[in-house]
Amino acid sequence: MTSTAPTAGRPRNLILAAMIFAVAMTFIDQTIVSIAAPEIQHELGLTSTGVQWAVNAYLLALAALFAYGGRLADTIGHRRMVTFGVIVFAAASAMCGLTPKGGVAEAWIVTFRVIQGAGGAIMFPAALAIVVQTFALRERGRALALFFGIAGGLTAVGPILGGYLTQWTWRAIFWVNIPVAIIALVLIVVSKPVTDHRPARMDYRGLSLIVAGVALSVFGFQQSAIWGWSDPATGACIAAGAAILVVFYFVELRTSSPLIAMGIFRVRAFLDQNVVLGIAMLAFVPVFFFASEYAQIALGKSPSEAGLYILYFFIGFVIAAQIGGRMLDRGGAKRPVVLGCALAAVGFWLWAGKVTDLSFSSQQTYIILTGAGMGLMLGPANTDAINRASRLSYGEATGITQTVRNYASSLGLAVLGTILVSQMRARIVTSLIAGGVSSAGAHAEASRIAQSRGGSGSTASIPHFVRLDFAYATRSVLYVMAAIMAAAAIVAVARLHAGLQQDESAPAADPA
Repeated sequence: MTSTAPTAGRPRNLILAAMIFAVAMTFIDQTIVSIAAPEIQHELGLTSTGVQWAVNAYLLALAALFAYGGRLADTIGHRRMVTFGVIVFAAASAMCGLTPKGGVAEAWIVTFRVIQGAGGAIMFPAALAIVVQTFALRERGRALALFFGIAGGLTAVGPILGGYLTQWTWRAIFWVNIPVAIIALVLIVVSKPVTDHRPARMDYRGLSLIVAGVALSVFGFQQSAIWGWSDPATGACIAAGAAILVVFYFVELRTSSPLIAMGIFRVRAFLDQNVVLGIAMLAFVPVFFFASEYAQIALGKSPSEAGLYILYFFIGFVIAAQIGGRMLDRGGAKRPVVLGCALAAVGFWLWAGKVTDLSFSSQQTYIILTGAGMGLMLGPANTDAINRASRLSYGEATGITQTVRNYASSLGLAVLGTILVSQMRARIVTSLIAGGVSSAGAHAEASRIAQSRGGSGSTASIPHFVRLDFAYATRSVLYVMAAIMAAAAIVAVARLHAGLQQDESAPAADPA
């Protein structure tokens, strides 16, 4: 076993700041691209599915490679992996901003979005492991509340900044990551975080299986909006992906140095918190994409105004995240997780009831409420799960929780996107037939509009009935999100234990 001494006597707040700037890029890119999606689609001539993949490819790469990134961090070194991940992420961001027009555009931007995701997957588990090892157990709730809260606050700047940058050029939304990366690298050099790690063999067989399983299953859900659920290819992709993930599970059980040590799932608290996180993430990241499209299409907002629409979510999120962190340190994770899930469910439900009014002001309170619910539960659930690992496995535990979170986010975006498109198509057909269009013509026109939403480059030309039909489709999506968060609350009530966790973070011996 090779390890370094844990960080001691070093400026802990400077280390925290360095890690926040490092991961801020990954948070920013979960929302900033959604703001610019209509402009990207219009200028590059992407299909609706193509622009959705420009968002989803990033999330898919994160989901597929987080376990690999966490394992690398624990075996090679956390600081080394944070630094490498920041550089990869910044370089891929620059290339996304250089996407050429023409037939190669879709493949180019999706490819470099995948590389961005790979950089984030290498960087994030290492950064979070550094924060966890730097702060004692009874201080982690507050530290990670700051970690997620401030990163969330920087994310909130993303939509605002993205909106204004998009008015100049959408390419700048990717280039803005470069100065953030430079700040992160400088802070890492100055703070010099030191953590424990241990060399081990890398399980490339397991890596191949988890990448294939995640990619196939999410691809099947993504293409369901195009192929339809009756197409055998849809079910075949989903089934094949699920089967590969089952194979991955049994292979890992028999691997001496696995990518994911499946024994960690025997720790009930770790398993339960990951279940709650997986359910909640079906709604958390997708809401930014759908809210941005709703603001620009149904409300007729500019990209910068759509950023303000999303900002209200983060106002609630950042404030409640601090409350959730303190609740975790004082009384354990169950109370903030249950309350947060329930609050988010109520927020989504009330928000859904207002979107068809086509009035921004009538929705603001409920958007803040929804963000507060997500902020209250997200940090405590994530922190409590990671705390269950030994200090030599924090990167691996983070990799697992982030794999669950981002895999669920990818599935949520695909499934909820299917619901949005199908609901919008059905309502437009009804509207067109009511306006005197033939049934065949209405179906053809509805399919065209549903697949080209947001791609016109100008929302001013969108007919009022299309705006309203899109609002009703969005309402359906928000109601599903409310149900998702209600389910997460039920699981949290039934499965999580109340009370503080005991400090079991002493270094553990290497397994034989």
